[in-house]
Formats: sequence, C-alpha cells, structure tokens
Amino acid sequence: MIQVSQVRAGMCILFENDVCRVMNVHHVTPGNWRGFVQVRMRSLKSGNSFEHRFGSTEKVDRAILETHQMEYLYSEPSAHYFMNQETYEQISMDNETLGDTMQYLLPNTVIQVDFYDDKPVGIELPNTVSLEVVETEPSMKGATASASYKPAKMETGLVVMVPPFIEVGTKILIDTRENKYLSRG
Repeated sequence: MIQVSQVRAGMCILFENDVCRVMNVHHVTPGNWRGFVQVRMRSLKSGNSFEHRFGSTEKVDRAILETHQMEYLYSEPSAHYFMNQETYEQISMDNETLGDTMQYLLPNTVIQVDFYDDKPVGIELPNTVSLEVVETEPSMKGATASASYKPAKMETGLVVMVPPFIEVGTKILIDTRENKYLSRG
C-alpha cells in the first residue's frame, strides 16, 4: 500500500480488482477544503480510460509487475522498440501505453520495462535524466538563478523551464517525476 499522493503517471495500481496504468495525476488543494488527488487511469484488461478522485490521505495497492532491464532502440510513428538486455528479444509498445514518458528517452538508454501477464505495460523512468538544450531564448548578461525562468526545448522535444543563463548546447539534469530543471548536467 502506498499513499495516493505518491502515485505518479506511468505507475500501475490495483483499483477495484483491476490493474490500471496511471495516465495523469493532479493534486488539488482547494483553499479551506480537504485536498484530493484526481487520477486518470486506464484498465490494462479492458483498455477503458476513466478518472477517479481519491482523498489525499487514502492508500492504494501498487500492482506487482514483472520488470526486465531493456534498452530503448528506436521509434516509428506508431511504435517504440526495446530490447531485453539478457535475451536480446525485442518488443514494441505504442504511444498510448507510454504516454509522455518517451520525451525523457534517448536511443540506447537502459530502463526498466514493466510486464503484466507477459505483456509489456509500460516503463519506469530513472528519477533524473541528462538532456541537451536545442532551442531557448538567448541568455541575458548578468542573469542569475533567482531571475525568472524561460522555456527550453530538449533534444527529445521535451520543454522544461530553465534559468536564464542556460544556453543552446548545454546539457541539463531534469527531474522526471516533476519535469523540473535540477542543474547543469
């Protein structure tokens, strides 16, 4: 059992005797009222997507999945290919299964792939990734980290808010759980 506030997009949880992939998590704290967590998830059995509102103190069961170390190889418009590091077997997953997680991956990245009933159901991202900035506004002379942040596009297409001193070509460390700039990397 884990606190519902620890649920992240991409996790699999048991909900009403069904294994569900969490697609989106939104924490809401409306003023004087009790906070809640709005979770959008998809049933792995039926494929149906739905939303559920949990109280912020509720607990959920995390689904027990088999994981394999796999290397991300390449992508096509409708599928992404991964190779098992031990057996060299290749699998593919579609965009709907992976969601936005692909924006953190470069080819040859080794990650954990989750399997349920011998079917790949998603990936577990590392907590941090290092990506190169390919597009951002020019840096300002004398800018400090306390100034306002600016958007920067990474080599994978991901957009992250970065300090004004970050320039094109800089490698930065990104927190994949919160999509936040951490440091130069």
